[in-house]
Order: sequence, then structure tokens, then C-alpha cells
Amino acid sequence: MKETSMRLKLALLTSAFLALTPAGAQQLDVGISPWGKQDELGRMNLMTDASRAAVLKRIQGGRSYDLSVEYFIGMPSWHAIGDPRYQFWLTHTPRGTAIDDPMQVGHSQNQHVGYTGSAFSMYSHMGTHIDALNHFGLNGKIWNGFRADEHLGDRGWKKTGAETIPPIIARGVMLDIAALKGVRMLAEQYRITKGDVIEALKKQKVSLQNGDVVLIRTGRMQVYQDEKAFIKDPPGMSLEAAQYLIEEGKAMMVGADNLSFETFPSEVAGNYVPLHTYLLAQKGAPILELVYLEDLAKDKVYEFAFIAGSLKLKGADAAPVRPIAIPIK
Repeated sequence: MKETSMRLKLALLTSAFLALTPAGAQQLDVGISPWGKQDELGRMNLMTDASRAAVLKRIQGGRSYDLSVEYFIGMPSWHAIGDPRYQFWLTHTPRGTAIDDPMQVGHSQNQHVGYTGSAFSMYSHMGTHIDALNHFGLNGKIWNGFRADEHLGDRGWKKTGAETIPPIIARGVMLDIAALKGVRMLAEQYRITKGDVIEALKKQKVSLQNGDVVLIRTGRMQVYQDEKAFIKDPPGMSLEAAQYLIEEGKAMMVGADNLSFETFPSEVAGNYVPLHTYLLAQKGAPILELVYLEDLAKDKVYEFAFIAGSLKLKGADAAPVRPIAIPIK
């Protein structure tokens, strides 16, 4: 009996130790979809013809809100960890075309018809964008158990790439955590709690519904034009708050107005991005980042139709998105 008791204590201590160590953190695994073994949409399956129709019927008309940011040279980016900056250049100008005559139409037509052309390059996680479900995984797998060894080629992922993201039409909810705290923007490294989320919902007199797009305002967007200020020690969500939005609030996807959605250092040992792995790899919930929420906050619009389309970048782990919000009844 004594030996059995000692074994039980040892098992409990070992379990507790593993939960606090990097090795224990790796015991977490990816989520398997309740929508089938070939599912690539995750929680986007919550969006149906009926749910889209329901929110569109509630549109009030009038003003629409652009929730995207501008792309410009010098904009905030992840270049500090090796990713490319946003670049923009002209490939044709009216004067240059008159000299080069690339279309072989002659000087007279080039003088009459001014031709401007441009090109750009960027990292996929810049500006207002949506993280696809292949962006982060666990133990060599992504959402629904798709494996890097089987589904990741030289031209990107064969599963859950950005091209699979459908047009998004859903009820949107904006939670203004900065206003809740009575500040212009949340402090550096502030970690939004479950209590903050619940209090904001109560203050704004809004409830969460199945299939919502929930957007979190930290106020950081007010310094978007200043790359260093925008990136430095951002506030973010706690894992408990994210779990509340998905598991109790039944959100379809979540987003925020900053670059990372998380704050650092991580609150979870052995996982430097626990929110990303929880949302994308375990729950199949896409993440929206760098969403412009200042106009919604100014007008105190907390409930709206969220409409967005992203670029269909085959195999990519993210894509630029141009979301709009239209107030609903």
C-alpha cells in the first residue's frame, strides 16, 4: 500500500514537472478537425450561408470603416529577425518611357500617353494580414495533423495555404481594452487578461456569439508611422484570454491592432508563441494582425458586419487582407 502511494506521488510530481518544462510544453499537440480529416478551414467552417445572410440583413447602411493600414517604405516589419522589408519601386515613368520606348510605339505616342508602372515586394506578415493555419505548428505538424514531411514542398504548403481562406463575412466585435483601462494605449508588454475581456464586453454592452470575428484594440496603432515605437515591447493577449474567446465566446477568429498579437516574454515555458500555436495549430482559428481600429474606437462602434478578402497566395502562411466594418442594427 505504501509503495503504491509513493508511486502515485511520484507520478503526480513527474506530471507537474513536465507541465513546467520545455519538454512538458512539447507534449501539446495539434488539433484534429471535427469537420473531417481533410479539413483545411478550421473554425472558418462556422461561417455558413445562413450566418452570412444573418449579418448582412442587419447592416444599417451609411458609413463603412476601412480596417486596413497603408503600406509604405519604412513601415513596421520583422526585418530584425531576417525577413525582408517592404520595398516599392517604379518600373515605368512617363519621361523614362519616352526615352526607352519599351512598347515600340514611337516618341510621339509616348509624349502623348504618360505611362507609370510599379512593383513591390514584402514579407507576408506585414501590414493588415491574416495568418493562415500553416503559420505555426507543433511537433512537425500543423492544424488537423497535416505533416511538414508530407505536405510542405519547395513551393509552400499543400494544405491550409492562404489560397484556401474564403471571403469572410461575419459578425464583428471590437473590444477596446485601451479605453477600458482609461489610457491612450496599453503599456508596453501589458498582457490582456480574461477579466479585461469580460469587463470590456460588459462596459460596451456587447455579448459574443458563435462564429464572431473578435478584434482587440490596444491603441498601439496610434504610433504605426513610427516603426521603432510600434514594434517595441508590444502589449498582447494572455493565453487565458484567447482561450476564453474561443472556448467560451465561440469566436471564429481573433485579431488585434498590433504586430504580434502576443506579448513577450512568453508566459508558457518551452513555447515562445503560445497564442499562435493555440489558435492556429490547436484550434484552427486564423489570426488577424495590424487591424486599424482607431475610427471604430472614436465612434464607439463595437458591433458590425466584418467583410474581408485576402490574396489567394498558394501555399503561403499569410496574406494581405483588406477588411471593412459596417455598423449593424
